[in-house]
Amino acid sequence: MSTELLLPAQPSFVLRGHSAQVHAVHFLQGNTRLLSADSEGWLVSWNLASKRPAAVWKAHGNAVLGIGSWGQDRIITHGRDNKLAVWQLGVQDEEAVGKTLPVDNPPVTTPQPWLLHMLTVNTLNFCSFAMCLDGMPHPYTAHTAIKARKHPPPILIAVPNTMDSGGIDIYQLPSESRAAVILADRHITTGMVMALEIQTESTKLQVVAGYESGHTMAFVQSDPGAQFQRLYCAQPHSQPTLVLSMSIIPSRDSYLTSSADAIVAKHPLPAVQGVWKTELKPFKVVQTKHSGQQGLQVRSDGKIFATAGWDARVRVYSTKTMKELAVLKWHKAGCYTTAFAEIESCCPTKVEDDPVKQEDTEAQEDKSIVHRSSAVSTVQQRREARAQSTHWLAAGSKDGKISLWNIY
Repeated sequence: MSTELLLPAQPSFVLRGHSAQVHAVHFLQGNTRLLSADSEGWLVSWNLASKRPAAVWKAHGNAVLGIGSWGQDRIITHGRDNKLAVWQLGVQDEEAVGKTLPVDNPPVTTPQPWLLHMLTVNTLNFCSFAMCLDGMPHPYTAHTAIKARKHPPPILIAVPNTMDSGGIDIYQLPSESRAAVILADRHITTGMVMALEIQTESTKLQVVAGYESGHTMAFVQSDPGAQFQRLYCAQPHSQPTLVLSMSIIPSRDSYLTSSADAIVAKHPLPAVQGVWKTELKPFKVVQTKHSGQQGLQVRSDGKIFATAGWDARVRVYSTKTMKELAVLKWHKAGCYTTAFAEIESCCPTKVEDDPVKQEDTEAQEDKSIVHRSSAVSTVQQRREARAQSTHWLAAGSKDGKISLWNIY
């Protein structure tokens, strides 16, 4: 009985433009753009329809730790130069920004987007910022998205404390004021903050943190101005390793952590309406046998998450079972970051094992896209429609390349 071996999955596209390590990737503007940042401070906004750069500029004088988006046309960048910047870059602003990729040695003085805000923050921890809407925990509706195009709602930014590397500062934008402080725990030796996540529920604020010691903690502020309470503490990762990345699951009842060790753990997220004890344990601790998984990201439908491995592999896991679903191998050097395109709640996410069925499914999806956009008359618009509906997974690597996968 013969068995047919399936060929390893290959990326749909590879974006080559950075001459340094890619530290962060992020989808924005309805999946029409992919933002990437490298260890030399350069940012590239990629047009996913054409796979070409839409905007290129040097945002920081040192490595970029993290990137994000605020509303429809604002980009947040966090660099090792102790700066957190907010830039205005809508589609209409791209024409005024440079297009020469870092690999082509553009001048450092290349035109930049309009700089809206600049905060001086602590970056000694190598910890990227976390953000959430201020008092608005639910996603935009169509009405609020249109309304927020010119004036997006206020946001909260969490970063390591300026004076105490084990503490956390929370800033509010656009006021640029410090809204709250979480002091380092004096009873537990945690070391520096290495990863952060933040979310709001009405006027209540939740912050989860990962530390150099391998600890992770969850804090809740019940009312504005009140002190934060620590409602959860665990140490699933072995000392002296550190928590490299974490991500809150969209259901908002748990979060995931990964580390320099081979552990990936799922933790309960304390309900802000209840009183939890700190003796609670992680839901699940998985020994993956693959050390150095970082850049952990959960897809917006909450079904799968991905990690970037120091062994140059990108791994995809089931959020529910924590089982490994796929190993994506293409890069020749270690991977540092991953990002998922936003998935509409109505989109099917069933995984097809049969390549023939998967091809048929993709053909049907192509036909449905054409049908839905029957009024679209140009090739460019059809490309944009397909780019927006594709379930992209992006991975950035030490080799300066970004791989785009369409697996699930």
